[in-house]
Amino acid sequence: MTTLPRLVAFDLDDTLAASKSPIDPRMAAIMVRLLGVVEVCVISGGQIGQFHMQLIDNLTDVDDATLARLHLMPTCGTQYYLHRDGGWTQIYAEYLTEDQKSRALAAVEAEARKLGYWESDTWGPILEDRGSQITFSALGQAAPVAAKVAWDPTGLKKNTLRETVQELLPDLEVRSGGSTSVDITRQGIDKAYGMKKLAELTGVPLDDMLFVGDRLDENGNDYPVLALGVECFAVEGWEDTAAFLETLIPKFAAASV
Repeated sequence: MTTLPRLVAFDLDDTLAASKSPIDPRMAAIMVRLLGVVEVCVISGGQIGQFHMQLIDNLTDVDDATLARLHLMPTCGTQYYLHRDGGWTQIYAEYLTEDQKSRALAAVEAEARKLGYWESDTWGPILEDRGSQITFSALGQAAPVAAKVAWDPTGLKKNTLRETVQELLPDLEVRSGGSTSVDITRQGIDKAYGMKKLAELTGVPLDDMLFVGDRLDENGNDYPVLALGVECFAVEGWEDTAAFLETLIPKFAAASV
């Protein structure tokens, strides 16, 4: 970017933290510093409870005024939370209907079983109803990173499942999620939708935003943000993000002098 962004947005898993894990203390300290100089958004496929476990509960020495600059968009932007009056307030939610949820759950289970992707030995439930999103996690939400990488190292299984389920649910959006997950939402809702809603609600134009993510490849769930035209920075893990922010944050301080 030729000018500093007015808002920096992030994916969560493998961008700010290891998959389904709390952020490292170093990253937590960097995030607090970043919130001191710019608006920040985190947009991810997880639900709000995951945001608390991985991010919010690990931010220390942070006051309400600082948290007010943090925008949370769980389930790929189908929900939006702001910190108000000492707590997190839901601003909107694009919930699925009961019919949509039941059809999505049935379709993804049937296709996973047909393809031989339905595992019996898992770390938690394979299917989750997140209200505004149905999520299939092949090995369960709490599966260790090594097991998930071994299950689908190339992404072929996940992408094949996404394609077959999409054919059964033409009125819904079926997307590749994390390393072993598939997410189903209302049609037309992905991270690009979330970013456009963010611009609308904050008044910060997309051209003044920067997005940091680890899945900006064409099959990745961060790719819609890149396709939208938002300036993006690709990382391969939270360490890359930390190194990038260590160079970015001082530029805000220099610009304010």
